Amino acid sequence: MAAEVISAAGRPVELFDAMPSVGRKFLLAGRGGLNLTHAESGDRFLSRYGARREQVGKWLESFGPEHLRRWAGELGIETFVGSSGRVFPREMKAAPLLRAWLHRLRAAGVTIHARHRWLGWDAYGALRFATPNGESKVIRSGIPGDGAGATVLALGGGSWARLGSDGAWVPLLRERGIAVAALRPANCGFDVAWTEHLRNRFAGTPVKSVAVGFVSPDGAVTKREGEFLVTRDGIEGSLIYALSAPLRDCIEATGSALLQVDLAPGRTLRRLTEDLAHPRGRDSLANHLRRRAGIDGVKAALVHEFATPDQLATSETLAALIKALPIRLLAPRPLDEAISSAGGIEFGEVDENMMLRALPGTFCAGEMLDWEAPTGGYLLTACIAGGRAAGLGVLRWLAGQDATSGR
Repeated sequence: MAAEVISAAGRPVELFDAMPSVGRKFLLAGRGGLNLTHAESGDRFLSRYGARREQVGKWLESFGPEHLRRWAGELGIETFVGSSGRVFPREMKAAPLLRAWLHRLRAAGVTIHARHRWLGWDAYGALRFATPNGESKVIRSGIPGDGAGATVLALGGGSWARLGSDGAWVPLLRERGIAVAALRPANCGFDVAWTEHLRNRFAGTPVKSVAVGFVSPDGAVTKREGEFLVTRDGIEGSLIYALSAPLRDCIEATGSALLQVDLAPGRTLRRLTEDLAHPRGRDSLANHLRRRAGIDGVKAALVHEFATPDQLATSETLAALIKALPIRLLAPRPLDEAISSAGGIEFGEVDENMMLRALPGTFCAGEMLDWEAPTGGYLLTACIAGGRAAGLGVLRWLAGQDATSGR
């Protein structure tokens, strides 16, 4: 997006990508339909960026969800709003949008160099790249018309290393005195100490129509409804991703996080207690749970996974367990498994133009900055809006350079 903004102003742009082709993580995002953005109200949309609401909000002021939809439309990609409020391309694919976008960039004169992995700077400030033909360099003089007048770094976070986002840039910037917060998993799954029975029998099974609650160490209460997936190592899925930031932070602060799962959100505790209080007769507990509470399969397995004999003894204690099943999360899954990452360059290191204060003429955009957001279109919207903001910052910088040099 930065390349688009800069080239549209008539400036020459060279775009370097470490991978054999550009936009590979963008294409991966499209495997689920390419959730471009979200149609919810502006204030609620901004709330998704948590502590970085103010900083990300500046990017979105001039390029928010509606601007993004119009931009896609200009590329010939019609979008629609799904039942959840999420916005998708009509074709539910990323490839047509990426093809149209790249065609427009090339038509604007953007030169794309694939298989060029950035290695940092040499002793004279030139940009170093590893290529199939060995190392190459691009002069960074900072003087318009003499090498690269400005550089935009958009190197991603630390998730999905095989698509290029490997965080290898972190030490390169720290060596230059840039403060970089540790990269951490975001929109991720979590480890749970399952028994072998549950792991072997139910790994890969979705747990549907549930509600989860979490109380953070500071007393904040968060609740969500939806579904999650039991894995061999723990749990993951959209419902868990939505809570991943506070859950991760709690684990870092206290060593674990306690998730309370309501396996019967459609019934009150009183109603469920009354239903379970019906005489069992010759029914086994499994049949009683299935007939009276709709609890069977993986839900029944989860009840037995965490229940004590005393909790199974009465309808009151059993109902209370079903309505607030405690699942202790031990650790987030590894960073490279996460959908996205938190951490990155601290915002105090960049100015209002997204230029590094310590490295004039070098700008940053995307996940390499210290912000995060849940899935639902919020990540892509902010990345694209942030790229645009960085591109505009480059144009302002170059205009100032031109004025200084008398051009």
